[in-house]
Formats: sequence, C-alpha cells, structure tokens
Amino acid sequence: MIPEYPYDDAATARAVVDDGGTLREWNEGARRLLGYAADEVVGRPAAGLLADPAGPVLPANPSYRVDGLLELRHRDGHTVSVWVLAHHRPAGADGPAHWLVVTPLEDTAPLPDDDPLARTALAQSPCATAVYDERLRLRRFNRAMSLIMGIPEERVRGLRPSEVGGRRESEEIERDMFRVLTTGRADDVRTRVSADVAGRTSAWLFRVAPVVDDGGRVRGVCMTMHDFTEEHLARKRLQLVNEASVRIGSTLDVARTAQELADVCVPALADFVSIELLDGPEDGSDPSPVSLTFPVALRRTAHRSSTPGGPEALTGLGTTRSYPAPSPQAACLATGNTVLAGDPTAALTEWLAEDPVRARRIRALGIHSSMSVPLRARGSTLGVAVLSRFLRPEAFTPDDVLLAEEVTARAAVCIDNARRYSRERETALALQRSLLPQRLPRTAAVEAASRYLPAARAGVGGDWFDVIPLSGMRVAMIVGDVVGHGIRASATMGRLRTAVRTLADIDLTPDELLTHLDDLVLRLSVESGQDGTTGEVGATCLYAVYDPVSRRCTMARAGHPPPVLVPPGGGPARPVDVPAGPPLGLGGLPFEAVQLELPEGTVLGLYTDGLVESRERDPEISQRLLCEALPPPPVTGTAFPHDGTAGADRAHGADTPGGSDSLDAACDRVLHALLPTGGAADDVALLLARTRGLPASQVATWDIPADPSLVAAIRKQVVGQLERWRLTETAFTAELVVSELVTNAIRYGERPIRLRLIHDTSILICEVSDTSPTAPHLRRAKTYDEGGRGLLLVAQLTQRWGTRHTPEGKTIWAEMALLEGW
Repeated sequence: MIPEYPYDDAATARAVVDDGGTLREWNEGARRLLGYAADEVVGRPAAGLLADPAGPVLPANPSYRVDGLLELRHRDGHTVSVWVLAHHRPAGADGPAHWLVVTPLEDTAPLPDDDPLARTALAQSPCATAVYDERLRLRRFNRAMSLIMGIPEERVRGLRPSEVGGRRESEEIERDMFRVLTTGRADDVRTRVSADVAGRTSAWLFRVAPVVDDGGRVRGVCMTMHDFTEEHLARKRLQLVNEASVRIGSTLDVARTAQELADVCVPALADFVSIELLDGPEDGSDPSPVSLTFPVALRRTAHRSSTPGGPEALTGLGTTRSYPAPSPQAACLATGNTVLAGDPTAALTEWLAEDPVRARRIRALGIHSSMSVPLRARGSTLGVAVLSRFLRPEAFTPDDVLLAEEVTARAAVCIDNARRYSRERETALALQRSLLPQRLPRTAAVEAASRYLPAARAGVGGDWFDVIPLSGMRVAMIVGDVVGHGIRASATMGRLRTAVRTLADIDLTPDELLTHLDDLVLRLSVESGQDGTTGEVGATCLYAVYDPVSRRCTMARAGHPPPVLVPPGGGPARPVDVPAGPPLGLGGLPFEAVQLELPEGTVLGLYTDGLVESRERDPEISQRLLCEALPPPPVTGTAFPHDGTAGADRAHGADTPGGSDSLDAACDRVLHALLPTGGAADDVALLLARTRGLPASQVATWDIPADPSLVAAIRKQVVGQLERWRLTETAFTAELVVSELVTNAIRYGERPIRLRLIHDTSILICEVSDTSPTAPHLRRAKTYDEGGRGLLLVAQLTQRWGTRHTPEGKTIWAEMALLEGW
C-alpha cells in the first residue's frame, strides 16, 4: 500500500497491468497523459492503448524491471511517445503478480546549486545520493545512484521513491522518508532487496535526512544508500555457525546428530543435504583415507530437502550405496578435501554415465551446483555430507565452501563422540548382559521374575540382581547398584556379583556378608585411586535369605532402597522397615539385619534407585506407585518393551495361576507405571519373588543322644522315614551319610545334637547340627590310617556337602539327588 500523505497524483502517470496483459489500475496522471478515464480502460487489454495494437504489451522474457520508449494512442487518436519505467511485482499480500508502469509528467528542474564545488562533489561522490522535494518527488541523484539504478537521472526525475524502485521495499522506504519529512528527524533504515534477476540478495543501509532551508523549514529529504552486503552475509554465516554449535550434538545418537546437521544446512545453505557415513571396520578401528577401497560403501544416515516429500532422495535412510572413484563422494573421501561440482567435469560425466537414474533425476530437478564435504574428526574419516542447490539460482561460492566446512567440522566431532559413545555403550551392554544371570534358577523356596533396563541417556551402569540357592533349600536374593556408568561400572558389578556368590556359598548371614563386601569395595576403591588414595568405587546393596522350612527371611541393606512386601491374598503392599546401613565402600561401619516371618505366597520386591528416583516426582510418590502396581494378578501380562532383559524362566510355573508368569506381568506393570516413555534416566534392576513354604510332611527331625551305640537305631529310624516318603532307592546312600555325620557329631561335637531330613521332588538333604563352632575338614587318609575316610566318603556319595555356622553352633549338611520320577 502507498503511504497516506498529501501528494499530487496527477504528477505521475501510473498503471497496473497483470501478467495476462489486462489493465487493473489507472490513476489521474494516466488520464491526464492519454485522456482515458479509469472506467474506460480498467479491465480491458492494455494492448489497446498501443499505437500499434499488434505490438507486444509485455516483455517476452521479463526481468524485474524494464524501461524504454512506448508509442501510445491518445483518446483523441493521436500518438503519444513516452518513456516508461515498468517494475514487475511478484504475487504477495497486495494481490497476484503484476506490472507497475510509471512515467513522470512534470519536468522537475534540479535543485539550484550556486557552489560548483558542492555540485561537483555531489556528482562525483562514491555514496549513492538522491534528493526529493516536499512532495517526495525526485529532484536529482548523483552518478553513483544512477549506476545502481541503471537509469539516467533525467528519465526518473519527478517520480516518487515507490515509483522509482517499484518494489514493496520501496514503499517501506517511502513511508520512512515521509516520516522524516514530517518530523524533521533523520533516520537509518536497513532493508534487503534483490539486486538482479539471478536472485542474489543485496543488503543496503538507507540514511534519510531532512533538507532544511536557512529559515529552518524542511524543504525535502536526502537519501543516501550504502551497500553492506558483505557484512550482512558475514553476519549470516556467523549466525549459521552459531546455530550449528547450538543445535548439532544435542544427543549422543549418531543418526540424530547427522539429521541435526542436515536440518541446520537446509535451507540456509543448500536446498538438499544428504549425510552418508562409513560403516566402521570389523576390528573396531577408526576408518581412514588410507584404508578406503573403491567403490566405497556409504550408509545414508540422514537427509533434508526444501521440497516437501524430499523427491531428491534416491537412497532411503539406512540404505547402503556404493560410490565409484569418479564420484564426488569418493573423491572427497580419498583426498580429504571438499569437491565442488558445477558444470559437469570429465569425472562427473563419467560417473553419471554409469548411473543413468541419478543423471535423469539431476536433470529433472535442475540441480546445478553441489559440493561434497568430508566428515573428519580426530584424524578419522566418518563419511561425507553432500549439499545441492536447485531452487536458488546461484552456485556455491568459495565462501559457501568455507562455511560448509566449518559447520560439518563441528558436526563431525559430535558424530564421532556419538559413535564412540555408541561403541562403548554396546560393549558395556554386552558385558552387562553376560555378567547378569541369563535365567533365574528354579528353587523350592521362591518363584522369581526380573527385569534389567539400561539407562536411556546416561549409558549402561552397574545395577545387578541375583537369586542364589543355598543349603537347606534356602535361597538368597540380592539387588545391587554400583556408582557410575560405562564399562568400568559393569566390570565392578561383575566382580561384586562374583564375590557375593562366593560369600553366599559359605553361608554368611546378611549383615556379615555385607561387612565382607564393604571391605572388598574399599579395596577396589583404593586400587582405582592414584598413589594409594581412595578412588570413586562405591555401591549399594540389599541382601536377603529366605528359609522355606521356617518361613523366615533375614535381610540387611547397605544404603539401598528398602524392599516392598505384598502379603498373600492380595493385601496392600508396603515397604519393609530395614535399617538403611551405610553404602558399601565407606568402611568400618556396622550393618544390621532384621528377620521377618513370611507366610507362603508373600511377594518381595527388590529394586534399584533408578526405578523410584526421577526429576519429575518425589521418591515417596514413586514408592506409592510401586506399591499400587503390586500385587501381581493371576494372569499373564504383556511383555514390557525393554533392552537387555534378563528374567526368570517364563515356562516355570506358567500353568499355575499366580505363578511366575504373573510375576512377569507384575514386572511389566511396575515398569509401565514408574518409567517415562523415553526410558529411565538411570539403570533399573527389578526382582520380584513369591515365597513358598515346605510342608511339615517333607521334614523329619530327631534329637540325637551323645551315645555312639545308638547310631544303629538312628539309621533304622531314617530308613523307616524314607520308606514312608517312598524313597527306598536312596535309603542305602542316606543310611551311610547319616551314620557318618551323626558319628562325627557325637565324637567331636557338643550337645544338643539334632538330625534333620528334608526332601523335595529332586533332592534329599541331610543336616546334623550341634553347638560346637569347630567345623570338620576333608582330608585324605593314609593307607594304614584307621580313620579319616568318613567325610571323603560323604563327598563321593553326595552331590555336594558343606558346613554353615549358626548362632547356636554349626550345621553339617549333605545333598543327595533323587532318581528321576521320585
């Protein structure tokens, strides 16, 4: 819109002609020039105004501006020869594309200049300067302005700024000039205009100042134009580099980082960008130009187009494509330098001849300029970024090449970081999976299910869990968390898990086991430090032992979250009050164990802090959500999608309502309830165990008098009990084992002495307890020794045997496998 201010509309003949050649506007100056009123010509072909109606009314190949002499027909029939200036206006807010045709009607004389030096200075000034009068009609401009406009001063003298420039930007400048004219205050206006048909953008600074006479009256305005295109482009390049540093590398994901590089470059630098990366060597080393062989295989990792749908992409994401030596991609990888392709070179023509599909696509899209930039970081070649132009007409310049190399260099470092992180994460995850139990053991004491999820962003950590069968059909359950992430944390976790299994085999109580584990973590921390100083190894742990005969569970924790208990029958879940204890690795602080009576069917939930600690909610709320997600229903749930799961054997108890399958469903429900969709911020280990009780009918106990002569009677009672259990096939072996263990207890132990037999579907356990803390040792007797062969005989007749210390003394136990079917 032309600004609203008083001006003489008749001073300029102005018409608007659409691209179809129809007149759309006709002002008073045009009526004055040719005599036609607006209603006589608007809506009719403009060719009717030509002296020769057969002549072209519009240029055949229009640029944004044309000028020249036209022979027009006056309303009374005579011919009017007039110089016109025509500006082509593309479609915009003011309507469809059209031509603005103007010509000055008044021969406005230039401003008088009595000083020849001032007149000469204005004419020869390198600054483009124009002077407009009170009506914002051009009075004069200098030679520099004439060169910029491409029009002599005398041709446009008398036109307003919007008529001289003819662009929407010219209307904005005219409004600013009118403001200066009315306020008398100078103004600086920055604007951007397209300087040529090729679409190259120029940036100009317009300085507008009032022209004041000796009396202080504003008589006009003076406008000076300064070209700051180079500064503008430099600022844009700096802005793009800054944007790349902010947007690229927001995650440690290779594909995401490559896509961020493509997004930054389109449309700021190119119309289409593709990122293709080399697959790393099988030995895990970094690819280098020396190791490349041609044709080279590149995997399309990301691309971005200015055109919706991206029709330029011949290769789909994740697809590998081979590039021969003549191709720009292979050439830039081989040399390590950017390859700029404009007019087809011999090598480019050879390559496109071998790939006719690509050649046809390039011609169809009009891709006229491209550059292939190698992605290199820390001396390694990662891939290539290909930037192409087809929408914008200008080719890539050397400055564009420098800018692309700067942006891709920053992106290459981020891609290399992501690649190294991914490689370390995969290694740590493989190590973590190998160190975690691949399948939870089947035990008569508990049914168990578990889950392990590595952190979504921080990397694999040191969370672990385990279920360890102990003597007397007892079972140990453990969940732990090593401080830190990565391979070091996984390796430390493996050492601690091995240590726990070793300590569990000697039947330490939970508080004693944590004390030994604390010493181990302290030693590992010292080993990881420098010059004997303490390192950063630390861990938390929860250790529980459940006895299915007594239905008692003893547990202790070292700085670990407390377990959750769900009573049988579906009662409300609640946290178990276990003394927290210090984290492992502090040294010298005691741990306290608690003992609970757990009815058969009780569910224990053991977990690491990654499950309940979140930035979005308090741990208390997470604890409540965990309790609400339990107990498990007696149905099979939907598997939770996770990475690196190690869980119980799903076939075990699958036919039993409320069996291990329902525990699996409960694990999935807990993870769904507490973890965000994108994954946990920290590792998560979860272990659910439902307790079982051993019926009293499967346990037999005798108090043994300290009389060796009664051993035969005890053997007879044992054989009778085995007959009632229908285990006669094992009676002979059991009789020998019982005889040896009872005899040793009578000879070397202290009263009271107790014998206990426990049997399950696959095992018979013999336990002899006394109050002496001294444990027997297996030794090999010499040829003429009369004793020393008893425990050796027990070790050979049983699956395994051992000694565990109790608060009252010790228990010597031996396990015998039952024949299949018993």
